[in-house]
Amino acid sequence: MAVQAGAEAFERPQIKPLRQDEDWSALCDPAFRSGLIDQVKCIPLNLDAVAWLTLGGEVRESYQDTHNPAWGDDPQHNDRVFLQRYALFGDLHLGPSVRLFGELYSALEDGRAGPTSPVDENQLDVQQAFVELSTPLPADSQGMLRAGRQELRYGTGRLVDFREGTNVRRKFDGGLGRLSRGDWRLDAIAARPADDDPGFFDDGTNGSQALWGLYATGRSPGWLPFGSSLDLYYLGYRNDDATYEQGSAPETRQTVGARFWGDQAGWDWNWELVGQAGEFGRGDILAWSAASDTGYTWREAPLSPRLALSANIASGDTDPDDADLQTFNPLYPRGNYFSELALLGPRNFYNLHPFLTVYPSERISLTTDVDFFWRFQTEDGIYSPSGQLLRSGADSDAHYVGTEISFNAGWQATDRLSVTAIYAHFFPGRFIEETGPSKSIDYLELTIRFQF
Repeated sequence: MAVQAGAEAFERPQIKPLRQDEDWSALCDPAFRSGLIDQVKCIPLNLDAVAWLTLGGEVRESYQDTHNPAWGDDPQHNDRVFLQRYALFGDLHLGPSVRLFGELYSALEDGRAGPTSPVDENQLDVQQAFVELSTPLPADSQGMLRAGRQELRYGTGRLVDFREGTNVRRKFDGGLGRLSRGDWRLDAIAARPADDDPGFFDDGTNGSQALWGLYATGRSPGWLPFGSSLDLYYLGYRNDDATYEQGSAPETRQTVGARFWGDQAGWDWNWELVGQAGEFGRGDILAWSAASDTGYTWREAPLSPRLALSANIASGDTDPDDADLQTFNPLYPRGNYFSELALLGPRNFYNLHPFLTVYPSERISLTTDVDFFWRFQTEDGIYSPSGQLLRSGADSDAHYVGTEISFNAGWQATDRLSVTAIYAHFFPGRFIEETGPSKSIDYLELTIRFQF
């Protein structure tokens, strides 16, 4: 939001999904501050404000009620859960080239039956702690190096994401190098996921998994049509104990992909193609995926409706009895990949997902959608967003998994306070009916979040 301060237009900084991406340096000028919270967004540490500190954080309270979790396969008939999340970060700038960022994080859960899920509870731990060095480079370029614990997200979180949908966000330990020039940015990453343990300051580094690669983003380079943007990437992945329908074994996977995205004249698009090769135990990996989200917004119409279709597909294993593997691996995807119910993950599937969003006011959005979900290969099962095998494909030759409808109401009450209400219903299909309990699932979520 641009406001006027004296004779000068001022663009107010915004809260972002990755909090380390925010830049509140403009508020070092007291003329641009409004309200008490602005006083801690830029705290000068010397007279000329070359060194300064930003404080920020989050409080999120969420109630979730799941009727017949896992189609009735879960031992708890009703899953009513109260989730709490608290975060506090400090962003210290020691001049233009040195930065220290740290974040404490507490996620609490009450009501879940059985052992505490690692994505539900982490009583208190370090979510982020890194040092960052940056410097100008020749030819109007900028270089940056970052080392330590940090959250990562690339593209729209189809392959690498901080997993906002769960109570505990994902984090990585490692290094990030970045080169920026003009419309292009190139990241080099080498990291391991951090463990999610439920206690106090007990999250170590997961030594059995690793992620490395290069990720390039070109924002509206002039040679692309329709003002589009382009992502090109290579990601390497290692898991010493990967599990699929055909069993468990060490996995090394090489992923290459491209994402084409943008908007023009009411249209918006986000299309991605991914190919994978590697080794799984004694066998070879050859897998692939295609994802798309295409929509049109009637900006001048009442309620500014957006009608869109997401159509996606990912390969599955063709024969669990041989050594080779064709199941796609989304690596570290967002938790709510298809919906806030977060039931199914993007492996061995194809789906059609139309949805409609309307805006009764600038701060209120209402979305209704339906997702039709099938297995791609009948020899392979279905998986959760985390990669857990939910149902084996051994006892059914059916493709149709089910249909989910959902309704999502969002109210951005202020720039810092948001409220969401979500209802989803999953109708089980023939595959679910033939492989175990097959009760319909009802899901209700009420969430309030305050960020500063």
